[in-house]
Amino acid sequence: MFMLVVGVGGTLRSGSSSEVALRIALDEAAAYGAEILCFSGEQLRLPLYEPHIAERSAEAAALVAALRSADGVIISSPGYHGAVSGLVKNALDYTEDMACDARAYFDGVPVGCIGLGFGYQAAVATMEMLRSITHALRGWATPYGCALQTTPGLFSEGACSDPGVEEQLRRVGQQVACFGQPQRARLSFAARSPFTERLARTAGGEP
Repeated sequence: MFMLVVGVGGTLRSGSSSEVALRIALDEAAAYGAEILCFSGEQLRLPLYEPHIAERSAEAAALVAALRSADGVIISSPGYHGAVSGLVKNALDYTEDMACDARAYFDGVPVGCIGLGFGYQAAVATMEMLRSITHALRGWATPYGCALQTTPGLFSEGACSDPGVEEQLRRVGQQVACFGQPQRARLSFAARSPFTERLARTAGGEP
């Protein structure tokens, strides 16, 4: 069964620590049979999200389209002053375009959360904030999340120098892929449920 896992994260600098961490997790999801898409670097150079403006840039439209189709999501953010970066948060704000979808936001979707910082306080706070955002978007944060203290040389040339850290990142990708496999079956069932039909009628103005 086709399964899509979408990664969002990193910074505008290609090959940043948070981007390399994201790609390692996505690589593991691919090893479990998932098709993967990664939005990082220049792909996150999006206009500030404005809900009252319907027109979207090509980059923003591509991000929303991918997230709409995702069976699993992995988010990786650097910890800037103890919080998710504005770049990553702005990208996630575009999920508001999915509010009225049959599957609103990340409803029922497994989401792997990765937070990185120069200190553990920032890394843990960032990971926990990503988990909170996931819950607000009706997603299911995977049991294993990754909070990493970055040190010089930990991530270099697209690889991780610490096997233990790499194993943690791969566990995130593994869980997203494994929990994402039944997602399409659940969506197919939900699309036929009386609850979903009532929601559709209500959205169409029916009593």
